[in-house]
Parts: sequence; structure tokens; C-alpha cells
Amino acid sequence: MSAWYKSFSRKSRKASLTTLLIGLVILTVCLTFTILLIGSYKSKKQSLVETTLSLNHLMASKMSQTIDALFISMRSSLKYSADKLAANPAMPAKELDTHLEMLRNSNGYFNSITRVDETGRILSVEPKSIGTANMSVSSEAGLEALALKKPYVSKPYKTATTQRLIVMISEPIFDDSGAYRGFISGSIYLHESNILNMIFGSTEIDESGTYYYVVSSEGYLLFHPDRSRIGENVSSNSVVQEIMLGHSGSGRIVNQQGIHQLAGYSVVPANRWGVVEISPKSIMDEQLKHHIQAMLIYICPPFFVLLIGSIWLARKLAQPFVNLADWISRHGKERIVAVTPTNHWNREADLLTKTIQSTLYTIQTKTDQLAREAQLDPLTGLLNRRSLESMFLEWKELEIEFTLLLMDIDRFKAVNDSYGHQAGDEVLKLLARVATDHVRPFDACFRLGGEEFVILLKNTRLESAVLVAERIRKAIERTENPTGATITVSIGLSHYPSCGTTPEKVMHQADQALYKAKQEGRNRTRTSNEERL
Repeated sequence: MSAWYKSFSRKSRKASLTTLLIGLVILTVCLTFTILLIGSYKSKKQSLVETTLSLNHLMASKMSQTIDALFISMRSSLKYSADKLAANPAMPAKELDTHLEMLRNSNGYFNSITRVDETGRILSVEPKSIGTANMSVSSEAGLEALALKKPYVSKPYKTATTQRLIVMISEPIFDDSGAYRGFISGSIYLHESNILNMIFGSTEIDESGTYYYVVSSEGYLLFHPDRSRIGENVSSNSVVQEIMLGHSGSGRIVNQQGIHQLAGYSVVPANRWGVVEISPKSIMDEQLKHHIQAMLIYICPPFFVLLIGSIWLARKLAQPFVNLADWISRHGKERIVAVTPTNHWNREADLLTKTIQSTLYTIQTKTDQLAREAQLDPLTGLLNRRSLESMFLEWKELEIEFTLLLMDIDRFKAVNDSYGHQAGDEVLKLLARVATDHVRPFDACFRLGGEEFVILLKNTRLESAVLVAERIRKAIERTENPTGATITVSIGLSHYPSCGTTPEKVMHQADQALYKAKQEGRNRTRTSNEERL
């Protein structure tokens, strides 16, 4: 059982050429399709990343240029007022108030304007509703601006009186002698209307998920879609750290919420602020998904056509070899009928088919010739003993009755001794020709060996067979032969199935009859169930 299973398993693992070719074609097409998809996906992804980063950096650069221009204008405005106040450090309070009010209302840059002297006392503030006039500067930004004695931009901070989130810009005031006379500052309320808020305060996340924000040089949020985050310290962000170092550029980042993003960033030269344009990576992934879907829609039909065409071509390529394999496998098991060689469109298949067909036909012809020679007596051309046994069994299976004639040349040894074996062979050939001439086409003549011959008379009863035997016996006796002497034969007959149902029994009965003929003087015919005729 184990050996049978192993043999079966080995056979079952053998694949046909058609299956191998089709499998190879399917694998090739599928791999090509997969490689194309992967290549397109990677190429598109790289293109989207580079394009998004480039666009984000471009937008950040443009916004930083806008902020830079605004700050230059703001500084110019403050510088102009600082120069004017420096020329008249003892400007009356009312005139100072009027000047600050005009400065505040003329351009919309600042939400409030403050004049602080060198001691830190607030000389005037607009609007007056702030209520800090004649008070001393107490905010960290104000004290720092007072101490620095040079242009200053504060980080976002909340005022003590109004609790507004503001950014302060200041310009120092020096009189004609170069003595420091305090500063003039403008405050930008990050949550209230001003020119910066008009431009950047309305930032929102668009439908693609892209947005921007503005950070100070210390890493504090100045403008952001989520207004609640304004003033938040985001200096731990890798992009913000690049801005704090004064770098502009683009790159992939992970924000504080763990979201993968594509960022373009640019530093504002005038105040070292930074603008960051952000696009979530998920938007790019969605675009890639749509790209792959579009590719599948456009590519799948041609690929299926290619696949079907390739399978058809593989079958056409394999078919002649499959036919050859089938044809060769049948060779030896059954007789291969010669057919006109098939012309194939494939040159190699056509050449191989014709060569194998020619070879097999030659082998078949030689085999048939050898088979015929194996069934024939080489001297007389009659059928031999093997053919006799085969035909007996065939007629028995078909239930055909017949009479067997066993014929022997009388005193044939004397012929060989007197005239030589060559003359004896000619006598044997003569007897074969005479016997063949006196039987029907569907009867059969055999040479058993030596001088013994057998004739099977198909569908013939014993009485009719005796007449045939006598005609043969007399014809041999009358026919001239190479020896010049008279040649006679003795014949014994037996009938199937009346005399026996096996080859041995029928042959034995005929042999007994032949023995009778020899005993009675030769040159006569006897049957197995009578003494004389």
C-alpha cells in the first residue's frame, strides 16, 4: 500500500507542459502587473511627497515675505515716531496723546501704542481705556525692552491689566545728544482685530486638511487654526526647532499629537518668526488610494485581455508537444495509424512533429515487418507454429468450427540424402505453393518445421475437408519437382470441436490420423474417427 501510494504521489506531482506554460504566463503577467502597481505607487508617492513639500515651502515662504514686509513697515512707523519724539523729548502730554492716537489709527498695525521714558514710567498710552498712563512698566517684555535700549520684539505674553495675549514691538528713543530717553512700543493683540489678524488670524484647515501657523522666534504659537492654542510653547516640535535655529526648508514630521505630516517652513527675516505650512500624510495616502483605484480601472481590462491572450498562446504553443507526447505514449500500446503530418505555425514544433512522426512511422514499419517475420516461416513464407497457436485461440474464442489438416512429406529424409538439402528446400517451397493454391483466401497454411505442414479450413466439416486434402495430395503427387522423382504426402485430419476443444487435443487427433496414413503405406489421407477412406 505504501509503495502504491508513493508511486501514485510521484505521478500526481507531474505537471503537463500546458499547465506549466499557462502557470508561467499567469505568474509573469501577475508579477508584471504587481511590479507596475508597486512602481507606480512608489513613483506617485514620491511625486506627491515632493510636490506637497515644495508647495508647502513655497506658501510658507510667501507668507513669511508678507510678514517680513509688514514688520519692516511697522518698524518704520515706530522708527518714524521714535525719531520725532527724540527731536522733542519734552513734548507736552496732550500733544503726545494726539501723536500716539494718530499713529495708532493711521495704519491699523497696532492695537495699542505706549510711550515709556527712560525711568520706566508710562508717559502716554493709546487707547486711554487701558488705564496704564503715569504707571511704571511692570511687564517682563516692557522691562526687557527698557533694558535692551534697542529694537525689540517680545514673545507672546498676557498683560496684567487686560489679560490680553499680545506681542510687543518697541523702538528706542535717543535725543540729539545720544542720551537714552526710553522707547515707543506698539502692541499686537493676537486675539483681536489688527492687520496681522486680518491676514493670518483667519487661518483654517481647508478641505484637504492643509493649514498653516505662525510661531515666534522663541517657539510660541502666534497664529493657529485652533485659536485656543495661541501662545502655546511648541518649541519641542522639530520644525519649530529648525525655525528657532534660523533655518527654512521642508520635511516630514510627527507633531505633538503623533500625526505624520508634510511641512514647509520659512523664517521671517525681520523678526525671526516662522511660518509653517502643514499637510497631513493621510491626505496623501487618500490621493494614492484614488490613484491606485484609477490605475486598476484603466489597467485591469487590458491586463485581463493580455492574460487571456497569453493563456491562449501558451495552449497553442504547448498543444503540438502535448499531441506528440500523447502520440508517443500510445506507441507500443496500440498500432499507430499513419496520418498526414500536421503543419504547425511554430517552426520548432513543426520540425519536431514531422521528425518524430517520420521516426515513429519508420519504427512502426520495422516493427510490423519484424512482427510479420516472427509469424512467418522464412523458407516457405507460410505462417509458423506461433501463428498457428494464436489463430487457433482466436477462432476458438469466436466459436468458429474448422478442420485441421496435418501433412507430412513421405520419406523426406531420403530426398535430402539423395538430392541434397537445397533440393529438399525447393520441395518444401513447392509443397507450400501447391497447398496455398488449393485453399480459400480465408483458410490458413502453416509450416510446423521440417517437412510437417498444417492447414486450417475455416467453417469446414470433416467430410468436406477430406475432399480438399485429397485434391492437395494428388496435386503434389502430379506436380513436377526439382528432384525429378515423385513426391507424395500423407495427411491426417481432425475437426474442431468434435475431435477436441484444445489445440493439443485437436493436434493429437490429427497426428494419430497421420500416423495411420503412414502405417497404411503413405500417400493417403486419414481422419481421426475412421480407419480408411
